[in-house]
Amino acid sequence: MTARNPIGVHALVWVGGTRPDEIAEAVRRTRAAGFDLLELSLHEMEVLDVADTRRALQDAGLQVACSRGLAFDADVSSDDPEVVARGAAILQDSLEVVAGLGGSVLTGALYSALGKYGRPLTSAGRANVVAVLRDLAREAAGRDVTLGLEICNRYETNVINTARDALRLADDIGEDNVMIHLDTYHMNIEESDFVTPVLEVGDRLGYVHIGENHRGYLGSGSIDFPAFFHALATIGFDGPITFESFSSAVVSPTLSNDLAVWRSLWTDGDDLARRAHQFIETHLAAAASISA
Repeated sequence: MTARNPIGVHALVWVGGTRPDEIAEAVRRTRAAGFDLLELSLHEMEVLDVADTRRALQDAGLQVACSRGLAFDADVSSDDPEVVARGAAILQDSLEVVAGLGGSVLTGALYSALGKYGRPLTSAGRANVVAVLRDLAREAAGRDVTLGLEICNRYETNVINTARDALRLADDIGEDNVMIHLDTYHMNIEESDFVTPVLEVGDRLGYVHIGENHRGYLGSGSIDFPAFFHALATIGFDGPITFESFSSAVVSPTLSNDLAVWRSLWTDGDDLARRAHQFIETHLAAAASISA
C-alpha cells in the first residue's frame, strides 16, 4: 500500500448514543486508543450537537465518517411514495449533518430499512432506491461528500447482499461520488471468499468495516483476515478501515435492537479497541510486505 490507511473505530465500541457527554467520551477514548477516525451512527441525529461535535473532533485531530440505515416507515426501497419521501428527507437531513461535521463520507444501508424483510425487493422499490440516491449523490457532490453503499447480509436488507449487487446498483445510480463499502462481517455470510469481491470492486472501494464473524475481538473468530488484507493491498486500497464491534455491554436503544446485539461479546471497550488497532496495523504491514 502506497499510503497509510486511516484507521477508524465505530462509536458504539465506546458509547450508546450521540448526546454531548457521549460524544466527548467517544472522542477522548478514540484518540487515546490511537485511531485516526471516529464513525458516528446517525440513528439518533436529533440529539447530536453538530457544531460542538465538529469542534471536539477537530481539537482531537480526528477524521469523521457517518453511517446509517433507515426504518421501515421511512424506507426508500418501499413501493409506497409517502414512505419513500420520508426516507429521502431523512437522508437529506443526514447529509446536512455530515457536511456540518466537516465530514466527507455518508455510508451504510442508505438504500433500505435495516431489518429482516419478508419478501424480495420489487422492481418499483429498486427504481425508488436509484432515484432517491441519484438525487442525494448530486446534492452530496456539491458538499464534497461521498456516499457509500454498505453491503449488508440478507437478514438486514433485501436490496444488496453481495459486491456484484452493489456494483450494479452503483452503475444504475450513475454518479461518480457513489462508492462501495465492504464489511467483513457481512461478507462472511454472503460472499464465497474474502478476495474475489475486493478484486471485483477494485478502485470503486471507498470504505471498509473490519469485524469478526461474531462481532467480537478480531482474530478470535473464523474470518480469513490475511487473505482480505492481501486483497486490499493488491488493489492499492488507501481508504479508511474502521473497526466495528457490538456487545450488549454498550447499548444503543435503536441500533442495538436493529442489529440483534443480544450477547455480551466483550465488556472492556478500551482493551478491545487497542487490540483491534494493533491487529489492523499488523495485517496492513504484513500485506504490504508481501505485495512489495
